[in-house]
Amino acid sequence: MKSVFMSGGLKNSLISIAMSGCLSLSVIAAEAPVPDTEEVKTEKVLPLDELRLFTEVFQRIKSSYVEPVDDAQLLEDALRGMIAGLDPHSAYLEPSEFEDLQAHTSGEFGGLGIEVGIEDGFVRVITPIDDTPAQRAGVKAGDLITKLDDHAVQGMDLSKAVELMRGKPGSKIILTVVRQGEDKPLEIEVIRDVIQVASVKSRMLDDNIAYLRVSQFQVDSGKEVNKHLKRLMKNDLKGVVLDLRNNPGGVLQAAVDIGNTFLNDGLIVYTKGRLPDSEQRFGATQDTLVPDLPMVVLINGGSASASEIVAGALQDQKRAIIMGLPSFGKGSVQTVLPLTKERALKLTTARYYTPAGRSIQAQGIKPDIEVKDADITLRDNGPEYLKERDLSGHLENGDEGKTDMSDADVAGLAAQDYQLYEALNLLKALVIVQK
Repeated sequence: MKSVFMSGGLKNSLISIAMSGCLSLSVIAAEAPVPDTEEVKTEKVLPLDELRLFTEVFQRIKSSYVEPVDDAQLLEDALRGMIAGLDPHSAYLEPSEFEDLQAHTSGEFGGLGIEVGIEDGFVRVITPIDDTPAQRAGVKAGDLITKLDDHAVQGMDLSKAVELMRGKPGSKIILTVVRQGEDKPLEIEVIRDVIQVASVKSRMLDDNIAYLRVSQFQVDSGKEVNKHLKRLMKNDLKGVVLDLRNNPGGVLQAAVDIGNTFLNDGLIVYTKGRLPDSEQRFGATQDTLVPDLPMVVLINGGSASASEIVAGALQDQKRAIIMGLPSFGKGSVQTVLPLTKERALKLTTARYYTPAGRSIQAQGIKPDIEVKDADITLRDNGPEYLKERDLSGHLENGDEGKTDMSDADVAGLAAQDYQLYEALNLLKALVIVQK
């Protein structure tokens, strides 16, 4: 089997993102692997007793279940159960699920705009995607969904829950969620829409500090980051905040490209698994825009997969200070192996490792500086002091290219996004030290 890491469209093979759960690194392979002759010789004999038991259960259901059962449906359910027992990210893909995977990769799909997984029989929100109906309605990372309209979620297959959340744009759904810190369940009304995700946003902060927000890793996210940076560099940048909070991951090549934007040498990530093609190494090149600017990367519990690759690489290479909260801990690669023209198997085939050899699986990235999100109330410091700008006829500053935030903007940032406020303060200090 020939699996190739690509950053282009969905063809024979592609690092992609999965629908069943949080966005996950995946390889779409052209064909299923054929084991070598030596491997076949060393394989254990078939588990005949277990196969006989499977056949016996199948026949008992066929003959004794209260209603007739279709053979094909029964076997597909058995396949799902077999794969679901492996890990949360392996899955049996029907045609509709494969189409959803393609839509996620392109950045346009229908629904609510949340990434979800299964936890204790309920649907857990990994993260709401920026500027989507779910985020605007107030859905938060960590919410536990217990009902979808009148449908109880407990024990429901994740694909069934995702299907219920889909619908025509403009139609509504009521999510009943349990949220930490709330005494009783919340009912949140969300209006479905076509989700068009702009994966990269940017703006200037105070003291010529650039802010880059990457909400998920799509095929062109690396190019988008470079485009935004080139525009921001016209302001004589002094530092960069890379915001990967609530970024559930996505296309691996985009993570490598973004890492390469800030690194000009060394390893970014490598993967290891049982298949020969699962051994891959990705390094930085000299083609980088900002190899030296002071940098802070923001992460939290909603930062997963490709986000952790970037944060881990920049942390191990001592290129950036990682700030925020420990990340999600999704450190595995899924390979999509075609079974027929319409169906495929998405199977976990490798783990990925940071340059220092750390496996992030179930561990996550620990920030260098832990900063919890907080609601800040600014204290009244009494009457404002009279300043030069308040005097009649005072001279103007004369700085035509001023891009700094006003004092009110900085104060507002502290109240609205305390973690970003702290990242900005840290970068200001680093800029002063480097002068």
